[in-house]
Amino acid sequence: MPRKLPPLTTLPSFEAAARLLSFSKAAEELHVTHGAISRAIKNLEDQLGVQLFERGTRSVSLTALGEPYARAVREALAQLATATAAATARYSSSTLNVSTSDGFAGRWLVPRLYRFHRAHGDVDVRVSTSGKLTNFLGDGIDVAVRYGNGNYPGLTSEFLTGEEVFPVCSPKLLEGAHPLRTPQDLKHHTLIRDSFPIDWATWLASAGVEGVDPQSGITFDSATFAMESAAQGEGVVLGRTMLVAADLAAGRLVRPFGYALKSPSSFYFVYPPEAIRQRKVKAFRDWLLSEVTPQMD
Repeated sequence: MPRKLPPLTTLPSFEAAARLLSFSKAAEELHVTHGAISRAIKNLEDQLGVQLFERGTRSVSLTALGEPYARAVREALAQLATATAAATARYSSSTLNVSTSDGFAGRWLVPRLYRFHRAHGDVDVRVSTSGKLTNFLGDGIDVAVRYGNGNYPGLTSEFLTGEEVFPVCSPKLLEGAHPLRTPQDLKHHTLIRDSFPIDWATWLASAGVEGVDPQSGITFDSATFAMESAAQGEGVVLGRTMLVAADLAAGRLVRPFGYALKSPSSFYFVYPPEAIRQRKVKAFRDWLLSEVTPQMD
């Protein structure tokens, strides 16, 4: 059954006049004319079929019915204001909450964030790497960088870049008793694993390598730790294009051989459709796209 509601646009005028016991003061507070207040209250009284004010020559007072109604309206408007503030807090805030994976955050995003802060010093970026799939509204997350197929129902998904998967290691492993020259040489070295879906068994099979145990070596839950272990010369890890780009450029990691496996997944910038209307979201989105050089179609 439909709710019977008063004309909602009249309620602020009524509440102000009832609180101040003055149409003139209510008009001043709401930045409207005395006549506008008077008409709004008359409209409200007509719709309700009751008189809310006793009007004197130079003053007004609430009637016996108007007084409790004014209290109820004041409480309802206060609750509405509180709910509105809570609902819009994360959209009006200068804080941008970003959800992404540990590997993307540690190996690619965080080392570049200073450039975003330099251009947008009023936006405070907070990065969450909880590992769970964000539902945005319930988690208070504004945007996310996801690794997948880009199909996220109800969300806007913008392609960032594809990925290739290939072994990387410290330059130290190119020397010594068993230098890495071909994939077959991996049998002499420690394999480092993380939680990435493309594992050593998949890569070795794709490269046609036999005689290397894909389950041997050490495992990390974190891609960041796995990459760092490889950079320290502890073994060989499967690197991904975006996550190892900086270390390859700096010479901390090298590709001992050229074969790479194209990943079926890619990186996407994901957000609720309405979020792009926020300046902070658009600024971060534009910056992110400017930082990413697509590696493949």
